[in-house]
Amino acid sequence: MIKHMIFFTIGGLGLFLFGMELMADGLKRTTGRKTRKLLSTLTSNPIMGVLVGAFTTCIIQSSSATSVILIGFVNASLMTLKQALGVIMGANIGTTITAWLVSSAAVLDITSYSLPAIAVGFALRMLGRTDRTRNIGNIILGFGILFEGIDFMSNGFTPLQDNPRVHEIIARLGRNPALAVLIGLGLTMLIQSSSASIAMLQILAFKGAMGSDWHIILQLAIGFVLGSNIGTTITAQIAAIRTSLAARRTAWGHTLFNVGGVLYILPLLWLGWYTSAVEWITPFKPSASTIMVHIAVAHSMFNILNTLIFLPFINQFEALIVKLLPATAADAMAKPIILEEHLLNTPELAIDQARRAIVRMVEVAKTAVNQATAGLDENDTKKLQLAREAETASDNYQYEITSYLAMLSTKELSAEISVQLPVLLHTVNDLERIGDHAVNIAEIAERKIEQKISFSNSAQTEAARMIREVNQMFGCVSISLEKNDTEMAKSALVNEDNLNRMQLDYRRNHVQRMTEGACSPVSGLIFIDLVDNMEKIGDHLTNIAQSVIGGLQWDGVEAKTAPRHDH
Repeated sequence: MIKHMIFFTIGGLGLFLFGMELMADGLKRTTGRKTRKLLSTLTSNPIMGVLVGAFTTCIIQSSSATSVILIGFVNASLMTLKQALGVIMGANIGTTITAWLVSSAAVLDITSYSLPAIAVGFALRMLGRTDRTRNIGNIILGFGILFEGIDFMSNGFTPLQDNPRVHEIIARLGRNPALAVLIGLGLTMLIQSSSASIAMLQILAFKGAMGSDWHIILQLAIGFVLGSNIGTTITAQIAAIRTSLAARRTAWGHTLFNVGGVLYILPLLWLGWYTSAVEWITPFKPSASTIMVHIAVAHSMFNILNTLIFLPFINQFEALIVKLLPATAADAMAKPIILEEHLLNTPELAIDQARRAIVRMVEVAKTAVNQATAGLDENDTKKLQLAREAETASDNYQYEITSYLAMLSTKELSAEISVQLPVLLHTVNDLERIGDHAVNIAEIAERKIEQKISFSNSAQTEAARMIREVNQMFGCVSISLEKNDTEMAKSALVNEDNLNRMQLDYRRNHVQRMTEGACSPVSGLIFIDLVDNMEKIGDHLTNIAQSVIGGLQWDGVEAKTAPRHDH
């Protein structure tokens, strides 16, 4: 009997989790673009965040998965902590859809249709001619496997129906909600899925394995549900390890939100008020056929109530998290991992995150150039060191983004994403080369400082003009990449033309100054090296601008490579 129960329970749980994963994968692939747009256009309105979080989690069917995605987004500066907190609140509501889905097994006897669903889903998955058809097949197949898992777990729990020892233990737990919370927390941390642990609880109650004192059973179930809501946050905590401070704050926001809710609900549960409220809201009395619905109501009610209480105080909640996790000097200097592997299974989200990381890399490259040129102008070795540090950060960006895009290339990609990858890789390489030129300028500046060389007033004026032109070009390229703005990209090409003319004019002018004795040959060589490196920086920025003009689109338009300047 024990072997039968263990095998059926473990096997059924495996089928349940596998079915849920298949359904989620099919739904994500079918609605991935819609999900990406919802998240990418998320405003600072917390109510909108709650709605988006609930919708996204209904698709993903896991608040843990949603929180992991949010950590990736916050880590990559795609959204703020406040925005993420709103989405987390909605995600906790959205994850209760699985409990309602499991409840339908008792009310509608859906398990009897699980095998036909598996047959239909498998046929669509294997024989479908389009990605959409195969994804729909995955959804139906996952649906069937999920309910087949429920059926196996139901059969596994059957021997407990008439076991008085088990019923006695349940009765004791029902009178001690805190212990029930700990059990729910521990089991959910173990399997890292509140949906699965609550589903097991629902099936146990439905099969009569917990006895027939339905009020006590519901009391125990609610305590278990509260613990599961805390336990599910462990996944986000694991995902936030070795990420940015903002990402760690997001993970703790998820944990504190759920822990806070449990702390004020637990006394109400101990007094029996929360259980009575669930019984009052549910339109029928607890029984073997309705207990799963009561548990689903308790789960949804907790998360909706918790959101209604926390949402008006989201600003204060954000401030509390920031106070509990203050920024340190190490956090300020750290170079966070900005790309999350958890997003790779949704290529639309992954490519969007990579693009935004590239926009940030533009700013890093610009910082390297500005610090190098400022150090040269002011003979400031500290700024030259900052330029080198920025170049090192640029190298890190190149490694992280290139590795990430390489991993993405192994996934099943649409044609529009596949054609973007090489263009993005070229863009990253151009930005890394700009960092190298910034180091060249820093080395030029060190020669200038060591040899106590100074530029003439005319040379200083010309260098300042060239630096302004490059900075303006950086701005145009950054906006063109971020907003796919071809007009800004064309403006960058105007800057490139100006830089080319400046290079020719300034080299000629400086040769003339050397001829006239207005400056020394050594200072002349340093100045010409500076001008040449600035012009080459313009060439690499031109490559990026041309990729935008040539058709590097972010919303479904085919990307085309453009002629490149290789210096």
